[in-house]
Amino acid sequence: MENNKALGSEKITKLIRKFAIPCIISLLISALYNIVDQIFIGNSKLGFLGNAATSIVFPITIISFAFAWCFGDGAVALMSIRQGQKDDKGIAKIIGNALTINVIASIIFIAFCFIFMDPLLHLFGASEASLPLAQSYFRIILYGSTASMMGGVLSSIIRADGSPAFSMIVTVLGAVINIILDPIFIFGLDWGIEGAAIATIIGQIASFALGIYYILFHAHTFKLKLADFKPELKTIRHFTKLGISTFITQMSIVATSLVGNMMLAKWGAESIYGADIPIAVMGIAMKVFTVVINIVVGLLVGAQPILGFNYGAEKYDRVKEAFRIAIIGTIIVGIIATIIFEFFPDLVIGIFGTQNELYMEFARKMFRIFLMLVTFTLSIKAISIFFQAVGEPKKATIASLMRDIVCFVPLCFILPNIFGVDGILYAAPVADVIGIAIASTLAVRFYTNLGKAKTANIAENVAIKKSHPGVIITISRQHGSAGKEIGKLVAEQLNIPYYYKELLAVTAKESGLSEGYLNELNIRDDEGIMRELYLSSTPVEYAIKAQRQAIEEIAKHGSCVIVGRAADYVLRNNKKVLRVFISAPDEYRIKKLKEMYGDKPAEAKKSIKRSDANRASYYNAISGLEWGKRENYDLCLDSSIGNKETAKIIAEYAKNI
Repeated sequence: MENNKALGSEKITKLIRKFAIPCIISLLISALYNIVDQIFIGNSKLGFLGNAATSIVFPITIISFAFAWCFGDGAVALMSIRQGQKDDKGIAKIIGNALTINVIASIIFIAFCFIFMDPLLHLFGASEASLPLAQSYFRIILYGSTASMMGGVLSSIIRADGSPAFSMIVTVLGAVINIILDPIFIFGLDWGIEGAAIATIIGQIASFALGIYYILFHAHTFKLKLADFKPELKTIRHFTKLGISTFITQMSIVATSLVGNMMLAKWGAESIYGADIPIAVMGIAMKVFTVVINIVVGLLVGAQPILGFNYGAEKYDRVKEAFRIAIIGTIIVGIIATIIFEFFPDLVIGIFGTQNELYMEFARKMFRIFLMLVTFTLSIKAISIFFQAVGEPKKATIASLMRDIVCFVPLCFILPNIFGVDGILYAAPVADVIGIAIASTLAVRFYTNLGKAKTANIAENVAIKKSHPGVIITISRQHGSAGKEIGKLVAEQLNIPYYYKELLAVTAKESGLSEGYLNELNIRDDEGIMRELYLSSTPVEYAIKAQRQAIEEIAKHGSCVIVGRAADYVLRNNKKVLRVFISAPDEYRIKKLKEMYGDKPAEAKKSIKRSDANRASYYNAISGLEWGKRENYDLCLDSSIGNKETAKIIAEYAKNI
């Protein structure tokens, strides 16, 4: 916990440099990987038709990456949880299953793309002129899809295993090989677009091979066995939910690329530029933009641990300072990019080969109009990542999808009817204006309200209490089943310490997080996917780890009663733990809530449904198990027999352990 506390005390600028620079470098290398083919192809005899072909194929490959990164990021998040629990076997099972499901997903993706290749390429904008080149390029790229999907996952796993330098080498190796082989295959051997594709997959296979070498022979926190690769639906479902945010982000890119290419092909064909020039130029613009936005993403992702910890610690001045620095950095990057795109577009375009005058004319329009408000685009992304970092998934989703899906996609259909093919270019700045208005409004409101409604401390000067050796009773309970009161009665009958809100105070004292934030984990109103995104956010990750460590420390001090917080799972390896689950009929719980809080029946029903769902999702996020399932507990009781009777049964049962 001491390392985490440094996030709440060390100078913000120093922390951002420490965390952000490696992220930026890694993401820039990844962007370079995607851009190299287009540079060499554009400067070859293939010209803009070759670039059009790669631009058509690229968004289709993002679909495979969406699944790969979903499984990979989710596996890393779950891996982090298991590392804190010192569950080496669990980590190996997660990694084995992540690799297995990626292989399965890649096979399905490859088969689907081979079967429906021509319809897919036409859907993403292929013309009769560019289709043969797109087919040749795509066919070879597909052979490397398994390696490319696995390479991305392996890189994330290696980084999470504590080897960020090796992870970077894995990515760099593929990029360097691609850069070296592209000119040899395209120009030296005259293999054309097939040569570019072959160079790409050789680089991907090399990265994949190096990643496999690491996890088999150099992994620090796990050792893989053959049994770990056997699919386990519970594990796959658990880490997939944790990676859903990445999947949504990537699929939104696919959606915008699909619509953009479709409309460029349709309206370009009716213009003087034809269908292929607009698509080729759009591909170049988006690859260049990827370089720019990856700088901002690296900056914000690097700032995530700082933002997340300080938000959880309710050190809002530090949250504001970190966000302010990140936004200033974002604006500076945006202004520099805007100056280049507006005043020196030919310098950028020329890197990808100079073509005929029509091509150059449309390329200048693309950079000067489509990327006109790139600073707004970057700021929207920065705001979205900020909201992710502080555990506000609804706001993050609105900020992210409003610009791309809600605004840009419809505008691509509407504006060309007025401005022709240029209307697609104007769709971006118009979407940027609407998007930044909404995102900045959300950000300003959130920013100005930070710290205004601080939650009061739950308890003061609470310390872990010494106790005699003996059983540790963990109590999970349905809302309204009086589990807290029963737990306190059990503790009194056995004369042992009781931890409920006291646990939060101990956790806050040890971790530096605030009691108010810790208390919020199980009472947030997020539902469904938003709840999963909240539970996978940075501050929640810190809070879960801190609570787990506090529970483990409490257990070392002897017999006690611990209510909630998945304590039964945290202490699963302790042989002296009695795991209790308390439930009750709905009618009884509604009556209890009326007695305790004065809830009306309708309010009580809603409260029961919401609270039970929150507890179930929290428990699942911690353990991967089903909350309330009888097999996960030693003793399941119906508290409608009365609090005293229920407590008496638990106490008598505990005495016999």
